[in-house]
Amino acid sequence: MAFRVFVHRSGKAVIRRIAVLLVLVLALSACDRDTPLFVVKAVAAGVPSLAPFFDENQGLGRDAQVRAQTVHGGLQQGDTPGLYGGSKQPTICDVERLKEFLTDPANDRKAQAWAAALSLTRDEIPGYIDRLTPVLLRHDTLVRNHDYKKGKAAPFNALLQAGIAILVDADGLPAVKCSCGNPLRPFAGDTTRIKVEFDNRNEEWKGYEKESVVAVRPATRKVERLALVDVDEPDRGINRPVGTTGEDDAAFDTRERHAVPDLAGATFGQASRRLADKGLAVGFDGGGLPPDDARVTSSDPPAGTELRFGEYVTLSVAGGSSGSSGSSDGTTSTPPGSDTSRPSRDPSSSTPSAPSSGPGSSGPGSSPPGSSGPSGPGPTSGPPSPAPPSSAPPSSDPPPSTKAPTTSGSPPPSTTSSPPPTVTSAPPETTSAPPTSAPVTSSAPPPSVTTAPATSDPATGRPSTDGPTASTSA
Repeated sequence: MAFRVFVHRSGKAVIRRIAVLLVLVLALSACDRDTPLFVVKAVAAGVPSLAPFFDENQGLGRDAQVRAQTVHGGLQQGDTPGLYGGSKQPTICDVERLKEFLTDPANDRKAQAWAAALSLTRDEIPGYIDRLTPVLLRHDTLVRNHDYKKGKAAPFNALLQAGIAILVDADGLPAVKCSCGNPLRPFAGDTTRIKVEFDNRNEEWKGYEKESVVAVRPATRKVERLALVDVDEPDRGINRPVGTTGEDDAAFDTRERHAVPDLAGATFGQASRRLADKGLAVGFDGGGLPPDDARVTSSDPPAGTELRFGEYVTLSVAGGSSGSSGSSDGTTSTPPGSDTSRPSRDPSSSTPSAPSSGPGSSGPGSSPPGSSGPSGPGPTSGPPSPAPPSSAPPSSDPPPSTKAPTTSGSPPPSTTSSPPPTVTSAPPETTSAPPTSAPVTSSAPPPSVTTAPATSDPATGRPSTDGPTASTSA
């Protein structure tokens, strides 16, 4: 009776509104169902590949038993403190043996396929390998893996279990799975739209959580050192210079605490670098990274709060230009780790696809606290742009199209005839990200390292523009 009275009083207008709402709900549900999933193959630690580039019985690399750490958001930058782990054992990856294998004329066909997967020439292999750094995964990590089949590299999306030994490149991106030598590229899909396929060889491992997997994006600057956590002694941190295998490691105490700097008004790229210099992490909620020139409006916890090494700081940001290193939906016009001297990546990685038909296996680093460097590329959804081959190793410098200025002072003037956008034309709308949760590690931030660059002031970013609000967690 009550419902009849309501309809009688409200008339047909209410019924029409209800019908419209129902249609919208059904339409949105249908769109979500039609969004393709990224099918990824699970690769467990210690399980040999069925289609390796390198014979795993020869001891090229060795995985470890590592429990996956809690993470904020599915995307991590390559210089995130504590993203990767290390060990006192220097044999987690025999880099010299890999180089000898790929430069042996008897393995020329494999070397050609290996180089093609990384968009290198055959002659660039030695120099490229010299810039790689061995680490252990501390998170279940999404990558674009490659099997060796019929003389070619067969790409497929893969989820590598925490504990797998890999080599990372100068941008902090996964590059090689150590045990089998299979080349790796960044996973370019939506981390929230994945379908992980386990099998009888790579069964679902203890501690696996779909919400805690990560994909790595390039650091926003040139990475000179990786700030690692000893997987056997979490209170011990490891500063490892890029391109070394452990012989030049410097230890630090991860239990030491550092204060969150005042980041209000800084660009997102500047804030990320300053937090990394303090040994603090920036995580991301949602499907993508904010633009590198988006302005930070607040942080959680606030400035002055003391945190341990690898703990997260959530940044609220607003604005940012489309030409910066990222966008609110995680896309960018410049591929990961690309620049004018670096070869392009596998173009097929920009679209969702099912894994290769055959079985296979595949395999977050930062500059240490107290260091700084030029800014670099941001997130991506596609492969790097091509560049002419050379005999020198690929450069780790970021692309000019996304590189933030490294000089201090006021932002550079606009190069277009139209007046530059200003933040006063429409006050940016800000949203706060969820509160900080569990840290990457239970340890404290590392002390300053005198051997690393001593400046802690970030590079000045590009002027901000009005744009959508993005909330990230670190």
